[in-house]
Amino acid sequence: MYALTFEQPAPDTSSTRVTEIDTPLPGPGELTIDVKAAGINFIDVMARRGDPAYASSWPFVPGLEAAGTVRELGAGVAGPAVGTPVAAFTRSGGLADVVRVRAELAVPIPDGVSFEQAAVAPGTFTTAALLVQQSGRLRAGDTLLMQSAAGGVGQAVAAWARRGGAKTLIGIVGSPTRVAAAEKGGYDVVLTRGADLAERVRDLTGGRGVDVILDSQGTEQVESDLDMLAAGGRVVLFGNAGGAPLENLPPGRLFAGNASIGGFSMSAMSIRAPEIIGNALREVLELVADGQLTLEFTTIDGLAAAADAQQALAEGRGAGKYVVRL
Repeated sequence: MYALTFEQPAPDTSSTRVTEIDTPLPGPGELTIDVKAAGINFIDVMARRGDPAYASSWPFVPGLEAAGTVRELGAGVAGPAVGTPVAAFTRSGGLADVVRVRAELAVPIPDGVSFEQAAVAPGTFTTAALLVQQSGRLRAGDTLLMQSAAGGVGQAVAAWARRGGAKTLIGIVGSPTRVAAAEKGGYDVVLTRGADLAERVRDLTGGRGVDVILDSQGTEQVESDLDMLAAGGRVVLFGNAGGAPLENLPPGRLFAGNASIGGFSMSAMSIRAPEIIGNALREVLELVADGQLTLEFTTIDGLAAAADAQQALAEGRGAGKYVVRL
């Protein structure tokens, strides 16, 4: 079979290849999927850079979400049956002809949902659902702020936050060129990151601050996050897009603001509590089938095209979501 591989750490596409590798076989509790579509995510870029804990070994096959049909069941797996269309959170390996996953992380695709639509659900929509509902504990009437609002997860968060009754959505982007994408995604106000960001957010909220902040920038923005947070507010860190070393959190400021900072990792949850991801993915797919959730994405054809899409995300040129059709 063929897979997109990173031969070694690199800041660009120089080490990215489409190579022929052995077809995986399912172990106990696993199944394999003939991939029809797979999502591109910024975590691919982090793995390609060689950020700690993202690439398990080299060469490395990226891809954390895929959709296709069940190919083979491992020992102890009762279903979904061979041939069933499924979407799955794959953790890695999704950008390939065949991927192996834990059975709990593969969910049947409802009628009327395409493989391309389904490939957006496991990483993007499901991450957003769990960030907003479980980690962020969004309540009706809350104000939510999303760092990196122009990307696929940012747009999905806007949709979930509206469903949860958020009063105001504030999107933060790193460049003025990404403002329009975040606005289109559903944010009420979009601001460009800068030294006076906290002051602008305070002004927008009448000095109160925001209730929930979702931050994919590691710990780089934590001090600014706390400056923007309302009393009793929640910050959720769910990535490290900048790649900088993670710093210690400021406990004194948490006491002073009655604030909380939490962490969220889909990959860690897929190991320790895969059923939570499976249940959330099932809910997402049902809502997509009912037309209650939509997300715009760009479809590209063939594994070879994935490298340019990943580089667009790395350079901040890509907005929204890319899906590779195999």
